[in-house]
This record gives sequence, structure tokens and C-alpha cells, in this order.
Amino acid sequence: MTRLLPHPLLTPVLTGIWLLLNNSIEPGHILLGFLLGWIIPVLTIRFWPEKAVIRKPMTLLRFGAIFLYDIVVSNFTVARLILGNPDKLTPVFVKLPLDLTSDLAISLLASSVTLTPGTLSARLSTDRSTLLIHALNETDPDALVATIKQRYERPLKEIFESC
Repeated sequence: MTRLLPHPLLTPVLTGIWLLLNNSIEPGHILLGFLLGWIIPVLTIRFWPEKAVIRKPMTLLRFGAIFLYDIVVSNFTVARLILGNPDKLTPVFVKLPLDLTSDLAISLLASSVTLTPGTLSARLSTDRSTLLIHALNETDPDALVATIKQRYERPLKEIFESC
């Protein structure tokens, strides 16, 4: 069964993304989306270093909602900062000590930080214990670290790692 459907949650997600990209729920698009959602994981199974085990699906949904909310709010904040007075920006690099150990969880954390406007994951330390983050405008680096750990890292640890 694992060879036929290596990532059962990825298939409907990819199908949904296909339907959203095509802005259509025609039967042909649903079938093609399902076919792509099935064949992509089958063809890429050897590139996945570990099997993703979601320990708390409701925490994953809550994380997704928080992440989407942060993206929307950050877009408005960055637009206001850039259109306002960009000379008053205080960019900063911050080191985020990681509690995560899973490659997937670290990758999702780094991606979440990068996809949120105003922040960017710059470098993962070689020992995988620290993530260097660039913030467009931050006066309190400790508060940024605390926010990322609380809003992103803690839920990812609950979802993908045993606490």
C-alpha cells in the first residue's frame, strides 16, 4: 500500500492546489489533479529523507491558520513600512536557537519564516542548532525570537516530533 500511495495526505493537498491553480472544479480537472496528486509522490518517494508522521492534525490546522493570518498581516505591515518612510527601517539579523531535530520540521520552519513578509531565513548552522533570520524592521530581536518559537516552532515540534 505504501508503494501505491506513499504520502496519503499529500495526494489530496496536491489535488486541491491543482484545482486552485486552475480555478476550476470540472470533472476533468479533478481527475487530472488527483492523477498528479498521486503520481508526484510515487515518482519522488526516493527523494524524501523521512516519512512525515503528523502526530497532531488539529495542531497542523491551527498552525496553517496562524501562518496564513501572519502572511496577510505582514503584507500590510511591510507595505506600510515601505510606502511610509523606508529610511527609518531597522533591519537586523537574529539567531534563532532550534529545538527542532526533524529535517522536515526545520525545513517547514525556515520556509514559514521566509514566506512571511518582512523576515527571511538566511542560514542554518552546520550542526542544525541555529537558524539565522533577517528581519526587515525589528527593534527587539529577543521578542522576534520568542514570537517565532511560540507561533511556529512549538506547533511544528508538536506536529512532527515527539515532545
